[in-house]
Amino acid sequence: MPVSGTNEKPLAAVIGGGSGIGDATCGLLSDKGWQVVVCDINLEAAQAVAKRCNGHAHKIDVCDAANVETAAGDIEKKYGPVMGVAVCAAIFQANLPVEETTMEEWDKIVSVCLRGTYLIDVAFGKRMAQRGRGSIVNLSSFNSQRPAPMHAYCSAKAGVEALTGGMAGEWGRSNVRVNTVTPGTTLVPRVVERIRTGTRYAVPLDTLTALGRLPEPREVAQAIAFLLSNEASAITGANIVVDAGMMVAPSWAQFGGVRPPRNPAAMTG
Repeated sequence: MPVSGTNEKPLAAVIGGGSGIGDATCGLLSDKGWQVVVCDINLEAAQAVAKRCNGHAHKIDVCDAANVETAAGDIEKKYGPVMGVAVCAAIFQANLPVEETTMEEWDKIVSVCLRGTYLIDVAFGKRMAQRGRGSIVNLSSFNSQRPAPMHAYCSAKAGVEALTGGMAGEWGRSNVRVNTVTPGTTLVPRVVERIRTGTRYAVPLDTLTALGRLPEPREVAQAIAFLLSNEASAITGANIVVDAGMMVAPSWAQFGGVRPPRNPAAMTG
C-alpha cells in the first residue's frame, strides 16, 4: 500500500506485536506492503517477529508515559513518519471472584489495556494530526460488550471503545482516522494451549459461535489491516467485530442453539 505518488512503503507501528494477534498483524501488514515496526515490552519477541516480516523491533512499555512518548519520537526519527498504528498490547485477567481480585491486579490490567491505549493514541496520533494524515486501530474485546468474570479486563476494553470514538472526533478534521476491532476468543497460542489442556474454559468454545469455530489471529489482523488502509478512507469511530458469531450464538441456546448446516457434506468437503 505505497504512499500516494511515491514508491515508498508506508510505516506502521504494531504495539504488542511480539505475540498473538499483534504478531499476525505484523506479518499481514508486511505482506500488504507496509514497513512494520514491531513494538513490544518483550524486545526479544519483537525482534523475532521483526525478523520474520523484514521489519524493525522497538521496545515499548505502554504503562510508562515518558517511555511511550520517547518511543514514538525515536521510531519516527529512525524510520520516518508513522502512517498506521495498531494497538494490540493487552494483559489478561485470572478468573477469580471479584472479592478476590486485588486492587493491584485491577490497576495493572486497566493501566495496560486502557491507559496504555490512550498513551499510544496520543503519542502517535498527535504527530499524525500535525502532518494531516494517519490511521489508528485500537484492539478491544467482545467482553467489552458481553460481561464475563474478568471485571477489570471487561471494563478496560469497554473504555477502549469509548476512547476510540473520542479520538475519532478529536482528529477527524486533521485526517486521522481512529477505529476499533473487537475480537472474540481467538486461536492465539495461549488459547490453543488452554483448549488442549482443558484449563480456563468450561465448555467447548466452538459451540458458542454461530460459525461453529473460533477466529484465527490472521482473520482479526485482516480487519485491522483493512481499517489502516486507504480502502477504509471514510471510516472512523467505527468498530468491526471479528468473533465468528460469539455474540450472536448464546441467545439461541434457549431455543436449542443455532441452526445446523443445511448441507453437512458441503461443510466438510
